[in-house]
Amino acid sequence: MKILLSIKPKFVEKIEKGEKKYEFRRILPKKEGIDRIVVYASSPICKVVGEIEIDRILVDNVENLWRKTGKMSGLSYDEFIRYFDGKDRANAFKIKRFIPYQTPKTLKEIYPDKVAPQSFCYVDKF
Repeated sequence: MKILLSIKPKFVEKIEKGEKKYEFRRILPKKEGIDRIVVYASSPICKVVGEIEIDRILVDNVENLWRKTGKMSGLSYDEFIRYFDGKDRANAFKIKRFIPYQTPKTLKEIYPDKVAPQSFCYVDKF
C-alpha cells in the first residue's frame, strides 16, 4: 500500500543523495501494510518526483528516536525537537531506497482528485 507525502524540496534532495535515511511524521497512517511513499516535492517544485521504499516504521519517545536516527536524519537536533514539540511519541519511516521518476509530474497529472496533503493520503496507482 502507498501513501502520498508532501516533502520540502531541501529534504527531497537529501533523500536523493542518501543523506537523509528517515522521514519523520507526527502522525502515522492507521492502515497497516504501508510499504511505499509517493513523494510530492512541495513548493516551489510542486511535482511528484519519485517513491520511497520503506524499510520499517519506528515509533519511540522523542529523545530515543533522535538517538536512533539523528546521524542520518537530515535535520539538526533543534529542527527535530521543534517538529515534535508537544508530542510524547515520534515516528519515522526508515528509507530503504529512493526511486526517482524519470519525468516528475504534477499531482493533477497522476492523481486528478488529490491535493497536496498536509499530513498524508492513501493512493493506489503509479
